[in-house]
Amino acid sequence: MTSAALRHPFETLHAALWRPSALAPRLFLLALAALVLAPLASLIHIAWQGDPDIWPHLATYVLPAALADTALLLAGVAVATAVTGVGTAWLVTAYQFPGRDTLVWLLPLPLAFPTYIVAYVYVGMLDAAGPIQTAFRALFGYQTAAQYWFPPARSLPGAILMIGVVLYPYVYLAARAMFQTQSAALMEVARTLGASPLMLVRHVALPLARPALAVGLSLVLLETLNDIGASEYLGVRTLTLSIFTTWLNRGSLPGAAQIASVMLIAVVALMALERYGRRHRRFDASARRHRPLARIALGGSARWIACALCLAPVLAGFVLPLIFLAHETVVRGLLFGLDPELPRHAVMTVLLAGIATLLAIGLGMGAALAVRLVRGRLASACLTIAGLGYAVPGTVLALGLLAPLVAFDEGLNWITRTLAGISMGLVLAGSGAALIIAYVIRFLAIATGSAQAGLARIPTQMDDVARTLGEKPTGIAWRIHLPLSRAALGGAALLVFVDCLKELPATLLLRPLNVETLPTYIYQFATRGNFEEGALAALLIVAVGIIPVLRLTRFADIAPAAATNGSSGR
Repeated sequence: MTSAALRHPFETLHAALWRPSALAPRLFLLALAALVLAPLASLIHIAWQGDPDIWPHLATYVLPAALADTALLLAGVAVATAVTGVGTAWLVTAYQFPGRDTLVWLLPLPLAFPTYIVAYVYVGMLDAAGPIQTAFRALFGYQTAAQYWFPPARSLPGAILMIGVVLYPYVYLAARAMFQTQSAALMEVARTLGASPLMLVRHVALPLARPALAVGLSLVLLETLNDIGASEYLGVRTLTLSIFTTWLNRGSLPGAAQIASVMLIAVVALMALERYGRRHRRFDASARRHRPLARIALGGSARWIACALCLAPVLAGFVLPLIFLAHETVVRGLLFGLDPELPRHAVMTVLLAGIATLLAIGLGMGAALAVRLVRGRLASACLTIAGLGYAVPGTVLALGLLAPLVAFDEGLNWITRTLAGISMGLVLAGSGAALIIAYVIRFLAIATGSAQAGLARIPTQMDDVARTLGEKPTGIAWRIHLPLSRAALGGAALLVFVDCLKELPATLLLRPLNVETLPTYIYQFATRGNFEEGALAALLIVAVGIIPVLRLTRFADIAPAAATNGSSGR
């Protein structure tokens, strides 16, 4: 083989990478991937360079209990959300019963609550001094809590139930979307062969919905791993909580990094397990003569049982916490005796979340446009890496961001000292910019996914026509792509904004001194044992969170209907 032949592949790669029309998009994608990889690489470096005396202590006294509690919590939440989400999705899709049309919209609403707020609420209701045990003692004549046994709220089972009633809508929305698109012919054939309702779900509906259920459950598990407020308040020693306590309470950054590295391995294992479960499998239904499943009208006691089964998670995950917060807000006079600091914290929360949302949507749309423009394995790989931030818990991300932010500040200070003889101090690491960067990295996947979904509906022929008319790529993006993707980007902006609004772990670790957001404001009351004083702030978070949840519910109805109409028109 000649040397020219050996050089040919490298010359081709060089030409493709540095072609003027492709240079900017490729550099943009590479920079975006580097932004997400930087904190992970920094985390591994800190863990590797850590004090070797710390690891034996962690391996003996911290990690075994943390791993056991984390595994049990994940398994319990997975079972609870799968049973609740799949069960309610199948009932509202396959059957007609009283209240069904209303419950379709109510079932996803628990997503508006952060898990830590629901944990605070239920501990307040179920503790010995709470209204439920007080009523229990009055009813049965007990004088003190020591005279009877009551299920403890601050426990692993309590954490599983409380987190489960908040996160089951991830599974519910995914399962219902898949059940709506399944052909009625498959169910009718199974019924003629003698299949019972339970066999229909187990052998027909669930296997066809398996990919969507895997995605929904993976989101549930990632959100459970990210939680710190609920697990700390309920006394569950998870890996996330161990990172937090090792870093702040014990003052060991290398030790926290080593635990975070173990947690990263757990996250990678979860993602690999989800993909392994869907390997070499396709679950496609025929697009021809697609007819959705006709709902069966239930009669007798069965209709009320179905209504009660669907109503129970709504009451537990949304109605009861909402009533409790509203009651505490009124009883404690939080509306009239408004904390003068609360408006400032609310403005700071909205400001940080708003800036992060704009950046995330801009970067996500830019990444999707870049992939549409250049395509290829390199672009796809960079986009995949850019979306990994959502799988990284907030504590891990915050820990990994410290070194890159400090390195940037030191470099900036060196430049200003060299040129102007002044030092600017901590520009990123000591300001709200660190929080914004963490939010953008964590929720960039939502923006890129929505932008790609919006662009996928725009035929590439429209781009070709615009080019033949002399339009440049920037003009095509501005006049065609952005207007036609407005709905998808609007939905993504709502989701990113609310996720930033609710984010607690990264905010706790990266917020500047004397800066509070609504989540950290509530967290401060909870750690002092008077969470009820933060009820109004919790209501503000929930009120904003309802909007994107309702949008998700509407999309879950529109998408299957569009698919059905499209198939029937062919």
